[in-house]
Amino acid sequence: MEAILQEWENFARTIEPPALTMDDEELRDHARLMLLTFADDLGCHQSDQERIAKSRGQGKHDGQETAAEAHAQARLLSGYTVVQLVSEYRALRSSVLALWRDAAPGSRATDMDDMVRFNEAVDQALAESVARYEQLVKQSQNMFLAILGHDLRNPLGTLVSGASFVMQATDIPPKYILVATRMFSSAKRMSKLVNDLIDFTRTHLGPGMPIRVRQGSMVSVCRQVVDELRTFHPERWIELDVPPLLDAVFDDGRIAQMLSNLIGNAIQYGDKNAPIRVGLTATDDDIILAINNLGPPIPPDKVSTVFEPLVRVAARIGSDQAEHTSLGIGLFIAREIVHAHGGQIHVASNAEDGTTFTVTLPRRAQDRRLADGPSSNA
Repeated sequence: MEAILQEWENFARTIEPPALTMDDEELRDHARLMLLTFADDLGCHQSDQERIAKSRGQGKHDGQETAAEAHAQARLLSGYTVVQLVSEYRALRSSVLALWRDAAPGSRATDMDDMVRFNEAVDQALAESVARYEQLVKQSQNMFLAILGHDLRNPLGTLVSGASFVMQATDIPPKYILVATRMFSSAKRMSKLVNDLIDFTRTHLGPGMPIRVRQGSMVSVCRQVVDELRTFHPERWIELDVPPLLDAVFDDGRIAQMLSNLIGNAIQYGDKNAPIRVGLTATDDDIILAINNLGPPIPPDKVSTVFEPLVRVAARIGSDQAEHTSLGIGLFIAREIVHAHGGQIHVASNAEDGTTFTVTLPRRAQDRRLADGPSSNA
């Protein structure tokens, strides 16, 4: 044990700068526990099926943190990168195998089986460490984004209010009114991005998208959203097909946000010379919304990922067509709103019919609020 731990410590001290601030106990923090786990794995006579299940993570402990997971958390807090974390396991494996070779120069019948089992145990610990490291990094990133989005709302609100005040003035030259109008439009777009960012982080840090439902007119919400987008995009042709009356129980603010995201996606990716069609129908139990555009179809291998956050942004990095006005989370938020209402959303895309997003919602949704009960329109 001591020889292996000394090799571990010697290697860890070559990783700068974190190792320079750590004492011997910290450098060896969880190595001893992991070695004991490896030894236990070598000592117990597991079946091949049991060892394979463990190597795939199916032998997961009952809610208890493993030494590998605790080690990953400690290394993250110490400033290690995931590359440095992985390199420690490489050093551990190398030192154990080298010491093993020197201690037992003669080959035994069980050596190969033991070596395979040892490597499986190291790989399992490595997988647990990397998984925990990734989870902690994502949590910290989401928390940072949530704080950033929250802190940006107040200064943006001041910009919107100030620009609106200047726009209503009657005693200043028209050129200042024009500048204020542009400031107002830009600030409103920034506010939408910030709200999307907050919703994105909320779904990752909390129980999901909160909604507050009430009786309302789905037709009115559809007309309002379409009229707003027609105003913002006068060059685009948006058709709306709705019945004269359709009442339901839903969160009107969230449904308006969902519709805006879906129609905005159609505007962004649809054929500029073809109409965008928005249809609303209903059955006794459900409401069906369909948004269609005749732009280039989504590739079949990408259809299953269109609702995943940041997918389109990642796909276009380095491209001349990179999106500079989208966070790539609009469809993700739309899906979360639909699911919060107890509904389903699907997409179908081909060259003949274009791309159609179909949303099915129950006519009576249930409240789903955060503990502090924020407004869905906040």
